[in-house]
Amino acid sequence: MIEAYFRKKSALIDKALAGYLPKTDRQARSLYEAMRYAVMSGGKRVRPVLALAACEAVGGDVKRVLPAACALEMIHSYSLVHDDLPCMDDDKLRRGKPTCHVKYGEDTALLAGDALLTLAFKVLALPVPAAGNGFAARQLEAVQFIAEAVGAPGMVGGQAADIAHQDGKPDLATLEYINIHKSGALIACSVRAGAHLGGGNEAAVKRLFRYGQALGLLFQIVDDILDEEGYAKLLGPAEARREAAEVCGRALEEIGFLGKKGATLAAIARFVLERKN
Repeated sequence: MIEAYFRKKSALIDKALAGYLPKTDRQARSLYEAMRYAVMSGGKRVRPVLALAACEAVGGDVKRVLPAACALEMIHSYSLVHDDLPCMDDDKLRRGKPTCHVKYGEDTALLAGDALLTLAFKVLALPVPAAGNGFAARQLEAVQFIAEAVGAPGMVGGQAADIAHQDGKPDLATLEYINIHKSGALIACSVRAGAHLGGGNEAAVKRLFRYGQALGLLFQIVDDILDEEGYAKLLGPAEARREAAEVCGRALEEIGFLGKKGATLAAIARFVLERKN
């Protein structure tokens, strides 16, 4: 069951995250507490689990990818903290708990997000014992494409486009741009990072990246169907569901070359398509 796989990998990720996050600092206690609160308050750990699954799919050692997986979750957590701020979505709850700015104040939440983003890139660059020759070069490449995925060409740019169209009804092309960049870019990048740092060859990494791009779009389409927003409003629920099935098919096609090694990634795509909440 894919749920059992997520539970097992999430436990591994949570343990590693707890070690990377700063414990306390007398002069900046609220900041450190807010960072830990933002990361350790639940969540499905989709992005880091995808990184580990992609690593396994190319025959890699998850120990080599675990730091990057944790960094990806820190980046995701930072984005949620900032997304919840009053100047953005002004959300009061996240996963059934007070959002970071509600609990710690807007100023501390803003700084906690900044600190998580910078900590993520420190973790990405940490030496990995016994990683083998050539791993440092792969790390450097990963830092570059992760930065691109979360910056203006990716997640941040998608958020900016979303803000620009909040007062109107975006057309399908605009909606896809927002979803591919705002939420999809980090999901796709997580798969790419896992395959790349796991030692996958160039052709395999490219195909897994395309799987991740399709999966990121699939996540958002299904979210829209469940929330009756976005695609569901624009296309109608039935057409949105057909679009989701087509995108899932594209994702599965991209990993067909893996055979049985791609079973976990295939199960994740099908789970996303069929999820009810």
